[in-house]
Amino acid sequence: MFGRLRAWTRRHSKLVDSLTVSPLALLSLITLELFSRASALGSREVGVPWLLLLSAALIVPLTWRRDHPREVFAVVAAVSFVQWLLGVLVLPANVAVLIALYNVVSRSTLLWALAAGAVAEFGLLLAMLRWSANAGRAWVSSSAFIVAVWLAGIYTNTRRRYVESLVERAERAERERDQQARIAAAGERARIARELHDVVAHNVSVMVVQADGAGYAIDSDPEQARRAMQAISATGRQALAEMRRLVGVLRHDAGSPAEEYAPQPGVAQLGDLIEQVRASGLPTELTVSGTVRSLPEGEQLAVYRIVQEALTNALKHGGPGTRAWVEVTYGRREIELRISDDGRGAAAPRMVGGHGLIGMRERAAMYGGSVEAAPRTGGGFRVVARIPVGVAA
Repeated sequence: MFGRLRAWTRRHSKLVDSLTVSPLALLSLITLELFSRASALGSREVGVPWLLLLSAALIVPLTWRRDHPREVFAVVAAVSFVQWLLGVLVLPANVAVLIALYNVVSRSTLLWALAAGAVAEFGLLLAMLRWSANAGRAWVSSSAFIVAVWLAGIYTNTRRRYVESLVERAERAERERDQQARIAAAGERARIARELHDVVAHNVSVMVVQADGAGYAIDSDPEQARRAMQAISATGRQALAEMRRLVGVLRHDAGSPAEEYAPQPGVAQLGDLIEQVRASGLPTELTVSGTVRSLPEGEQLAVYRIVQEALTNALKHGGPGTRAWVEVTYGRREIELRISDDGRGAAAPRMVGGHGLIGMRERAAMYGGSVEAAPRTGGGFRVVARIPVGVAA
């Protein structure tokens, strides 16, 4: 609600500025007759039309005070000086000087603020010398109004600049966060592409070997050749599924050949991973439930890496005395991973630049899965990953 109101005021700034000075204009209209008959030291009587013109010359420029604060203050100060030269008594419309002063101080540099304050004080001194019997004391007491307005303008200026800096920092941080997320996602996709290269290469190698065997046995052992061809068909479908998932993330890898062709771990290596984590000082239990089924090597790699990353985070952020549990559940259509610990959870210090969760989500998303990560109620952290299985790509 307030945001829409601020947006409306920004779009109709002239109307808003006019409405804010309307009480001053109304007061000046009401008191015109009174001030036309006023008589004071050094003043003279002025007709209502001339007072109306003078008040308008002081108030109307305030409509542009937001866009042109210095110019408006100069006009109002000049009109007030002409009023002093003509010997016209101070009017309610002369409050416009304070309003213009506030806008200069709140929207300009400190040098302009000091200059505007000095002009206002000088004008007040001239008025006190002409229309006050004790000019010195009256000037000192009346200066309190100018000083208060000047300080209010300084506070508003400082506050506005502070808010603008916060908004700019927030926008910059948001842009940098999005950029870092895109860079992390691109890097993770590239790493996944390198790893899936091994999966596809393995499947193609198996197909070549089976095809060679079928070629040699087609005359001497047709049954063996038939089994080889069935193996080629199954392996080809699996390789095709992996390659379809690879579209959009595969790119040229400039890494070393040793890194590119290194064998990748799978579900069978989870036990070794748990032992490594235990040796690192994090007691971990592995539970496997459901009917264990064969998974494509790409999905096995995703399962392994998700568990590995979650346990790594538990090691880094869990704190002393932390325990971890890994639950692998095989369902009809998906495999569910639950990696939880009893560490510090939400109380753990946040690390800048970490992209582990982004990597886990990217891996699961390649196979149509999802990853949820959040602190546990009562302490600790939990990662839940669900990856569909047995579904053609």
